[in-house]
Amino acid sequence: MATSRPTIYDVAKAAGVSKSLVSLVLRGAGGVSAASREAVERAIRDLDYRPSRAAAALAAGRTRLVGVLIDDYANPWFVDLLRGLDEVLSPGGYRLSVVDTATAAGVEDPVEGLLSMRADGIIVARDVPHVLLGDTAPPFVIAGTRADVPDGVDAVGNDDVLGARLATEHLLALGHREIGHLSVVGGAGQTRRESFLATMQDAEALARATAYRGPATERAGYDTSLALLREHPGVTAIFAANDVMAIGALGAARELGRDVPRDLSIVGYDNTALAQTRLIDLTTVDDDSVGVGREAGKLLRARLAGEDPVDVRRTLEPSLVVRGTTASLG
Repeated sequence: MATSRPTIYDVAKAAGVSKSLVSLVLRGAGGVSAASREAVERAIRDLDYRPSRAAAALAAGRTRLVGVLIDDYANPWFVDLLRGLDEVLSPGGYRLSVVDTATAAGVEDPVEGLLSMRADGIIVARDVPHVLLGDTAPPFVIAGTRADVPDGVDAVGNDDVLGARLATEHLLALGHREIGHLSVVGGAGQTRRESFLATMQDAEALARATAYRGPATERAGYDTSLALLREHPGVTAIFAANDVMAIGALGAARELGRDVPRDLSIVGYDNTALAQTRLIDLTTVDDDSVGVGREAGKLLRARLAGEDPVDVRRTLEPSLVVRGTTASLG
């Protein structure tokens, strides 16, 4: 029959001291006599007591918990972001708690849930929830491009204007003159769309841009690509706002009998693990999402160390990765 794990009260009883004195010994605090410390340590060994890390953190006023707010578990961009965050935060003893605010909607307010867990800080990889703008909210850092960054909040993102221009200029250099763009409303998608349109206008080329109202998913890329290619059969290339929408475009091209890249070139954005697979081999923009995670983690650690927010804005430079889904128009 299994026995319950010993508690701090059991240690105190075995050592003949108070619970608060046991806590002082566990924290390595001063003011404890040698005899009492020895009695407590002996009781800990005899009982094989293992202190609760969560309870110790709460007693110290820190949980070592960092919340991460995202809006789409299916988007592999977040995997790279989390990898970068973990590289920086784990060595400091911080644990990540990830909440997809899209799937959690209607069940419990995910932000309130993190606050009730007393998260030390939060990484926001979506639009900023209003509740975080209050005076009692923990420090937070924005990861990724957002239209409105509140004063006093640090943010790390990719140069989406440059990245979209690199993708569009690549297609133009291949001879494509009627190019479609798959995007969503708001955030990085909006910035990339505007840069695409500006680049196309400068080149006096024909832009066919969409603005899907919803998350930038594979299904969104598939549906918008089908509509785009049916309405504008002269489109010979598509630049998608992210890799998962680009993969949806690949599916639409196959359904319509458009060979990629012979009949239709496709470019994504994010350089996710999916884009790098030999099966998909997607031309895409590398936005250094792991680096975004690292930098966001560094900024949050600085805030947790007591540094005041100073509106730090870090922008990482993207690069174009050419693979097998783009080719010269011919």
